[in-house]
Amino acid sequence: MSFAEKIKTSPKLKKLASRALMPKNQARPRRWVKWFLNPLIHHKGKNSLIRKRTRMDILPYNKFYLGDNSTIEDFTTINNGVGDIYIGDRTRIGLGCTLIGPVKIGNDIRLAQNIVMSGLNHNYEDISLPISDQGVTTAPIVIEDETWLGANCVVLPGVTIGKHCVIAAGSIVTKDVPSYSVAAGNPARVLKHYAKETKTWERKV
Repeated sequence: MSFAEKIKTSPKLKKLASRALMPKNQARPRRWVKWFLNPLIHHKGKNSLIRKRTRMDILPYNKFYLGDNSTIEDFTTINNGVGDIYIGDRTRIGLGCTLIGPVKIGNDIRLAQNIVMSGLNHNYEDISLPISDQGVTTAPIVIEDETWLGANCVVLPGVTIGKHCVIAAGSIVTKDVPSYSVAAGNPARVLKHYAKETKTWERKV
């Protein structure tokens, strides 16, 4: 078992590590983590760009990967505190997005402005405790290659959006979207799909 795995499986070690990596009740890591530790651990691809006004709440015990020729625009928040963040090649994360792991985004993706993807849910079932003290559960979000999400979309934990999909602006995606589909609404539903037989985009009845 690696040292990182030991920390993850030991509540005491995890608490000590958390205090060393970030201030109490904060999500943003300490500056020494950002400046000295993360560059040694996490991958930033060739010709990729993270804008100066991006908030990178990145910790060393979960993965952060940014592929080649990809961009994360200003005012976006990236948080891998409870799960890995993977962003593929030639992908652009638009202004003001929020990505909270576990999230996997493929190649040639376009995310417009103010999109929220969070792979975590807060536990709430025990009414004797504040929700903030009950921990979280996670389920990975997956966005497959060549997909485009319009502005102000929300993608919920556990959702997979297939290859070459379009998700209309303002949609709330609560369940999987199959490849080669156009989806919209709250909750999002498939409006069109690409029919290989006719080689056309057909409206779903």
